[in-house]
Amino acid sequence: MQNPSLHYKIANELDEFQQIASLNYQTFVEEIPQHKGNRKRRLVDRFHDENTYVIAKHKSEVVGMIAVRAKRPFSLDLKVENLDAYLPSDTVPCEIRLLSVKEEYRSTRVFYQLCERLVSYCLKKGYTMALISGTVRQLTLYKRIGFKPFAHMVGEAGAEFQPMYLTRKNFEQSTKAFQRLMMKKEENSTPMSFLPGPVPIHEKVDGAFKGGAFSHRNSSFLQDMEELREALCKITNANHANIAVGTGTLSNDMVAAQLKGMAGKGLILANGEFGFRLIDHANRFGLYFYKIEKEWNEAISIDEVERFLKENQDITWLWTVHCETSTGYVYDLDALLPLCRRYGVELCIDACSSVGVIPVNFKEVYFATTVSGKGLGSYPGLAVVFHRDKIIPDRSIPRYLDVGMYERNRSIPYTHSSNLVYALKEALHYVEYDDNKQLAKVVRTSLTNGGFGLLGDENYSPGVVTIALEREMCSKRFGDVCKGKGILLSYESDYLLRRNWVQVALMGNQNERKVLKAMNILNKEYQTTGKTRVVE
Repeated sequence: MQNPSLHYKIANELDEFQQIASLNYQTFVEEIPQHKGNRKRRLVDRFHDENTYVIAKHKSEVVGMIAVRAKRPFSLDLKVENLDAYLPSDTVPCEIRLLSVKEEYRSTRVFYQLCERLVSYCLKKGYTMALISGTVRQLTLYKRIGFKPFAHMVGEAGAEFQPMYLTRKNFEQSTKAFQRLMMKKEENSTPMSFLPGPVPIHEKVDGAFKGGAFSHRNSSFLQDMEELREALCKITNANHANIAVGTGTLSNDMVAAQLKGMAGKGLILANGEFGFRLIDHANRFGLYFYKIEKEWNEAISIDEVERFLKENQDITWLWTVHCETSTGYVYDLDALLPLCRRYGVELCIDACSSVGVIPVNFKEVYFATTVSGKGLGSYPGLAVVFHRDKIIPDRSIPRYLDVGMYERNRSIPYTHSSNLVYALKEALHYVEYDDNKQLAKVVRTSLTNGGFGLLGDENYSPGVVTIALEREMCSKRFGDVCKGKGILLSYESDYLLRRNWVQVALMGNQNERKVLKAMNILNKEYQTTGKTRVVE
């Protein structure tokens, strides 16, 4: 993919020509000793008035250039005797010179983009072949672009060049192979993300997101939103789903606003960061509730919950996370739901980290929430509220939090993002529960064999693997080192830093081969240098 911060053009401004002279000096005086230095540190090419310069710019800075001219004699005429003998008789040649790219921008992608625009310019001018003196340092690159060597090497020791030519046919034949090479290079240089958000995005989801933006009142968008809601209900077995522009925090506030109108008290379960956040949601809305609080990662058994419900018969709703993202702990909904039914309690679920990761059934769940990112593998920005019953608007609830307003207006009471909607709609095609489970099993085995201590077992979420580092190791340093190696772990949240934990979140578009390669790097880092790091 082209660097969006760069643009390419034919040089035509005084400032651009001055920068070209400076870049020319840096390359062909200081780097390749082809010319003598001068105090001005500028080198004006002897054919400057005949050259056309194709340049790459970052804002106002010229960061790359290549020059073309068609007037004979070429510089190669002076270096290769009887140059025309090497060229087809019907050729209309031009000469390419002065290829230079600033060091910080030296990627073959920049060079390719310069060549692509050069070829386009040459075709417009009617040239059928471009000649170049290719530096021996970049011969492999030139050949990949489509340049063909001919004649003997020219120049002096330390500044040797190979005469080469490029035709439209050669360039077009090489383009696909070159693009594949660049995609592979960019793929290898892209960090492996194991964050719970944003998550790696499938290319087709990215393509859907980058499509044109549409009005939220457009009739086709209304239909697409309806299809998305139906698809979300299908994968969760929910009766209703409404979608707002926002995050999981918004969706849980929307649930809290609904619970505000219920009689009786609630019960909230908490044994990690996000369970305790539900308590904060409830407190901010002034809800009346009990709570079962445990140490992080300490199980809350069904028997404990049942005893609490027996002892407190004024409880009418129970609110819990499904997957506790801070640890990977998963509450047993299959046991909680019948228990709640037995005691006449409505079950509400924060499923932001479980929908799309593990199978869920919200058919009889009163409220459940999730988000477009995380397990569903799309971009963050959409909050989803599932509900069992139809909801009508409630004037006592702020408009943006009123689930009834969304239900009445088919999830579009206010401005929506068509880009996020289309991305999420596409992402639902790639939800694979069995693959998630298998990948997590392989990762847990690899890390355990590598000596890491992990929270929980295979009953924990396949989307979150939590590593409890030894006390003599610093989680921040370990995470920083892994980041430097192109592996993005979840470790920078305060709640993880306090416990010296790091997490491998297996959400979004993950490739098993690359994931295992990353785990091998983690194991190697842990075994070779990790234990020497001191806790800060």
